[in-house]
Amino acid sequence: MVDLVPARPEAFFADRFNITSSTIDRLLGSALRGKVDDADIYLEYRITEELVLEEGAVKKASRHVSQGAGVRAQAGTRTGYAHTDDISIKNLEEAARQARAIATDASASAVVAVPNGRPHDLYALSETPVAADLTRKLDLLRAADRVARAADPRVRQVIASVTSEDVIVFVVTAAGWTVGDLRPLTRLNVTVIAEDEGKREIGSYGGGGRVAFDWFLEDNRWERFAREAARQAGLKLAAVDAPAGTMTVVLGPGWPGILLHEAIGHGLEGDFNRKGVSAFAGRLGQKVASELVTVVDDGTIANRRGSLNVDDEGTPTSRNVLIYRGVLCSYMQDKLNARLMGMKATGNGRRESYAYPPMPRMTNTFMLAGEEAPEDIVRSVKHGLYAVAFGGGQVDITSGKFVFSASEAYLIEDGRVTAPVKGATLIGNGPDALTRVTRVGHDLKLDEGIGTCGKDGQSVPVGVGLPTIRIDAMTVGGTQV
Repeated sequence: MVDLVPARPEAFFADRFNITSSTIDRLLGSALRGKVDDADIYLEYRITEELVLEEGAVKKASRHVSQGAGVRAQAGTRTGYAHTDDISIKNLEEAARQARAIATDASASAVVAVPNGRPHDLYALSETPVAADLTRKLDLLRAADRVARAADPRVRQVIASVTSEDVIVFVVTAAGWTVGDLRPLTRLNVTVIAEDEGKREIGSYGGGGRVAFDWFLEDNRWERFAREAARQAGLKLAAVDAPAGTMTVVLGPGWPGILLHEAIGHGLEGDFNRKGVSAFAGRLGQKVASELVTVVDDGTIANRRGSLNVDDEGTPTSRNVLIYRGVLCSYMQDKLNARLMGMKATGNGRRESYAYPPMPRMTNTFMLAGEEAPEDIVRSVKHGLYAVAFGGGQVDITSGKFVFSASEAYLIEDGRVTAPVKGATLIGNGPDALTRVTRVGHDLKLDEGIGTCGKDGQSVPVGVGLPTIRIDAMTVGGTQV
């Protein structure tokens, strides 16, 4: 089992991967000096566990162990990357050779198959989620099943799951420094199917983070998750068709921040701006949003799903103010794009695993709170939509255009939240939508810890957040006109 509190951290990482100073010099030393701009090795050991309970029976119980290494070499704008799941000196040397060849050969394919110690310790645990007793996890899933069924007599099916992982990473650079990190992650999810008079609806809720298993037991979080999943399914059974047209939209706090993440977050990542394909490219210092809007990406919040001590290049994470009072201040950067743009790496270099090269990615992205009471924001709307949760969506980075489906939304009529609606979609343009934010609540909330972000075929855990906000003149797609 992974030990997350080693007595000698430096020796722990070096011993885990059998890396010595002479090994580093052989792989990244004299063979690369003067031939590439930068190079590094990323080593990873991962334990993943998944437990699924369906209809009261254990349908899946799996544990998977993997390890591997990726070697990267950079020359100009070219990046060579090679990886292996056999961490032997011979294979690492071959990976280094291939990465070097790719980086220095413009016609080659892009992918072939901090000084010591961390600046902060955001998720030190006495017991990792994978190490927690299996019986306790299964008992929790069975209890969640019972609570969800008891919450609403219309519940017909319950699926409860706990997924956990322990990941050890070790980054070795050509500059001669190394940094390691020990990353726990867990999530509980409850999905409910409710039926009434032949009509079936699904509700789902959950949460987690870089926390111990006992986090689910604190304040009976697991019970709240189960009840909320049942509530959502029951609510949808009573929902009416959503209206369509241009109207005022109020976004609730927390998970609706996913719209912020998708609609503008990706557009603020360094690679898209270096290549000039983002709607925000070349706009640093310009006003891009309402003065009520301040957007932050912060990878340093303790125990959050999107937080990291260091990113996957070994750069310490930080709190990056992206938009301040409507003015674009910075982009999220990995080392490559920061170097090419003459900027500072911000700790946003992330990868799904050792099999992928890093790229600029978000951590925990959210809008800062304002000063207004949420109920006053709702009362200010005569006719509109109140969106509490979102499902899927699509975004075009270049134009900023987005389409999002609301999984929980309500009508606002004469300043009151009334009937739940189904089939509502929000259609707009990210940069334009930010200029239409007219009121911001004081109730900033981060999501429960369920976010996973996809980009270029890679998925990484992230966090989102939002206070209650009002956006004027948004296009809402629905079934009523």
